[in-house]
Amino acid sequence: NEPYLVDAVSFTDAEKRINEEMEPYISGEFLVTNIKIANYSELHPNENGDRWFKCKVSYIMLDEEKGTEKKSNTYILIQANDVKEAYEAIEELLHDTVSDYEIPAIAESPIMDVFPFSDGGDKIPENLTPLKEIEEA
Repeated sequence: NEPYLVDAVSFTDAEKRINEEMEPYISGEFLVTNIKIANYSELHPNENGDRWFKCKVSYIMLDEEKGTEKKSNTYILIQANDVKEAYEAIEELLHDTVSDYEIPAIAESPIMDVFPFSDGGDKIPENLTPLKEIEEA
C-alpha cells in the first residue's frame, strides 16, 4: 500500500484521478483500497527534495479579553531531503508572517507522490475555437 495525495473535489474524482495518473506506470491490476480527506492547508513542492514532510505550525494568538494565549494549528506538506531542510523551508515560508508561531513537529510523511489539481491547462478541445481567435477575425 503506497499512499498518494490527490487534489480532488470528491472521493469519486480522487479515485478517477489516481487511476489516470498511475496508468502509465502500472501494468496489471491497480486497486484503490482507501480514500480519506487530508488536512493540509498548504503544499510546497521542491524538485530537489525526495520525500514529503508533514509540518505542524501553531499560530499563537492573544485573547485580550481573557489575557491568555490561544494556539491554532495548521499542517503544511513540504518536499525536502531531510527534516533540517524541511524546517529551513518552513522558516523561509513563514519569515514574513506577522503572527507569532512555533513549529512543534516535523515528521516524514509516508506519501509517495502528490498530484495537484489540474484542469487540463490551456488544452482546447478540437471542436472549439479560442475566443481570442474569433475576436481577432
